[in-house]
Amino acid sequence: MSKEMNTEETPVVIQQEESADVKENKGMAILAYIIFFIPLLAAKDSKFAMYHANQGLILFLCWIGVSVLGTVLPFIGWLLILPFGSLVLVIFAVMGIINAANGKEKPLPIIGKYKLLK
Repeated sequence: MSKEMNTEETPVVIQQEESADVKENKGMAILAYIIFFIPLLAAKDSKFAMYHANQGLILFLCWIGVSVLGTVLPFIGWLLILPFGSLVLVIFAVMGIINAANGKEKPLPIIGKYKLLK
């Protein structure tokens, strides 16, 4: 019976630690979608901030890819890739900011499954 009580108490402690991390680093997680490297410098011990810094880095790299492809490819890039790609990435950034503000570690659609930072 004491084993059951120990296993039930452990998740509560872990949840409290995670919620403290989330409360302390929500601002850094939100900032990760605007300037991804700030949380890398200021909150590198926070799992929550690093998760969102990773998402922000992937979003930034996708933005560079959309910009390069949209600029290099004539007409198709100028009329389709740049406007629609930029719109999609702005929507992803807003989704990431909302998730960070709500304290969630929810991956972004399509690009959220990749992990570049440890």
